[in-house]
Amino acid sequence: MSKTPILVITTGGTIDKQYFDALSQYSITETVIDKLLAVSRVTHPYRIVELLRKDSLELTDEDRKLIAATIAAALETRVVITHGTDTMTETAKALASIAGKTIVLCGALTPARFAESDAAFNLGMAFACCQAADEGVWITMNGSVFDGLAVRKDRDAGKFVDA
Repeated sequence: MSKTPILVITTGGTIDKQYFDALSQYSITETVIDKLLAVSRVTHPYRIVELLRKDSLELTDEDRKLIAATIAAALETRVVITHGTDTMTETAKALASIAGKTIVLCGALTPARFAESDAAFNLGMAFACCQAADEGVWITMNGSVFDGLAVRKDRDAGKFVDA
C-alpha cells in the first residue's frame, strides 16, 4: 500500500468541542486532531489544515465552497475532513463533483476531549478508508464506511445508517 500523504482538514464540530463546566456553553477550540494522531502513533504522512472552527449547523454554502476549493487546490489526492455530524452529509454532497480525490469525512458524537469519545476510532477509520477506498466521497462513523452520497444520520438512534 502506498504512503501517499493525507491532507487532514478540520472544520470544527463535536470532535473539537470543549466544555468548561456544567453551566457553560460549548466552544469549538483549537483542534485536537494532531494530538489524537500523535497519541495513536500514526506514522503515515499527513498535513493538517485547520480551516474552520464551527458547529456543522453553522456551516454555510460559502464554507462548503471554501472546503471544496481547499481540496481542489491541494496536491494531496487523499483527504480526511473532521466535521460535525449534523450536516456532514450536506458537505459530502457539496464535494461530490471533485474528481481525482478520495475524500473521507468523519466526526464524533462525543467530544475528543472526553474519555469515552468515539473520535479517535472514527479518525482512525477515516485514515484507513482514505488509503484503501476508490476516489469519491465517503463517511466513516460508528465502525462503518458509508457512501457519502447514500447515508443519513439517524438522530434518534445516535448513529449513521444507509439512506
